[in-house]
Amino acid sequence: MGSGEKLCLGRAFSSAGQRLRTERLASTLAALHYLAFANLMLANLIKTFAQGSWVVQRRHAMLSALISHVVLLWSAFLPVWVHAQPRAHARQQHYFVYVGTYTGAHSKGIYAYRFDAHAGRMTPIGLVAELPNPSFVIADRTNQHLYAVTEMGGHGPKDMHGAVSSYAIDPHTGSLRFLNRVDSGGEGTCHLALDGTGRILFVANYSSGSVASFAVNDDGTIGPRSGFDMHSGSSVNLERQTMPHPHEVVFSPDNRFVFVPDLGTDRVYIYRLDLANRSFSTADPAFVTVAAGLGPRHLLFDPRAGFAYLVCEIGSRVVVYSYDAANGSLRAIQTVSTLPLRYKGPDESVEIQIDGGSKYIYVSNSDPDSITVFSIDALHGTLENAQVVSTLGKLPRNFVLDPTGRYLIVADQDSDRLVLLSIDRRNGRLKPTGRSQQVGSPVCILFVPIYGHA
Repeated sequence: MGSGEKLCLGRAFSSAGQRLRTERLASTLAALHYLAFANLMLANLIKTFAQGSWVVQRRHAMLSALISHVVLLWSAFLPVWVHAQPRAHARQQHYFVYVGTYTGAHSKGIYAYRFDAHAGRMTPIGLVAELPNPSFVIADRTNQHLYAVTEMGGHGPKDMHGAVSSYAIDPHTGSLRFLNRVDSGGEGTCHLALDGTGRILFVANYSSGSVASFAVNDDGTIGPRSGFDMHSGSSVNLERQTMPHPHEVVFSPDNRFVFVPDLGTDRVYIYRLDLANRSFSTADPAFVTVAAGLGPRHLLFDPRAGFAYLVCEIGSRVVVYSYDAANGSLRAIQTVSTLPLRYKGPDESVEIQIDGGSKYIYVSNSDPDSITVFSIDALHGTLENAQVVSTLGKLPRNFVLDPTGRYLIVADQDSDRLVLLSIDRRNGRLKPTGRSQQVGSPVCILFVPIYGHA
């Protein structure tokens, strides 16, 4: 899953960052001095071997002038560049972590933490927004606004529409300021997503079987509903697939198509995105089917290649697709199990993520409580099981890789705990760190960068 960053200027930086700037600047200036010295030596050498040659001397003069201009330009602009580089480095080490929950005796809404990626440490901030069942939360491209669902109907009063709320993020404290709330247009609102422009917000209403879009206003508030589609159909599982259950909304890498995995119909619905009207329409083909009873849940695209990966909840499988960007079609090329070898118990797969280098796929399983690591064949996009590791808790409903790629945080819903695992970036494998945080029924994790952290 993708969001953009807004560069904030004029922030204070740590003494370590200042030392790094000074060292880079000193090294660069030393290199410039060597270049100037080489220019002088070149002049003497050419004069020695080409005395009296007006043509050679003229060429040397032109070359010498060119080198001098290069040295001058670098001297003028490089200190500014060097000064800016550590800022990006420092900014990327510190994040707010927002946790969506199912509310009840141990949870009241959205909780926040500070995360130090260098030390691998989470520090609680506390409850930042009180609302029912914020089971999925996202941020906009600028990281100035946060959006959260209120999931009703599935995890709340029956026959009651869900909602979507918008908040302003305080960049210093991580606190949330409520902006507005709108009806989601359906029940069991379990997922929401912003398109690539940040101007259209989509929701998936799991319990009532619908998908809806909303305009996003310039101030970050949610505007009127702009699009709606009701799915129809069923599949073979008489307990879980008697009606449609859209579970997620995903956008193609070029922001032209919208994909909605539907657990109840064993389909991934495909729509064309209508940017002008902030809406959507049925594509051709209108959907792709999976094997009966697999129950599609979440989909992601490899942003560096033409492949997509679908985790299926009921069948505990990952389906690998080749993607045709021309018409938004998906063609299955592999189906692999997410379960440990020789495992025979109950099974469900939940979440799927890809690492920043597009080398590994991670999938969580709520039965057994584990994460499966797959290595990706860079040429063919196919997967090979590399590891199955315990999440050290029950029902890993959601997890996310931290933006530096060093850690993975798991939300163990039934253990009321966030668990931190380290990532070996040489092979993608996971290892327990022994660190965790208690929070009631965590089901979604969101990273937001802290700009200008001192």
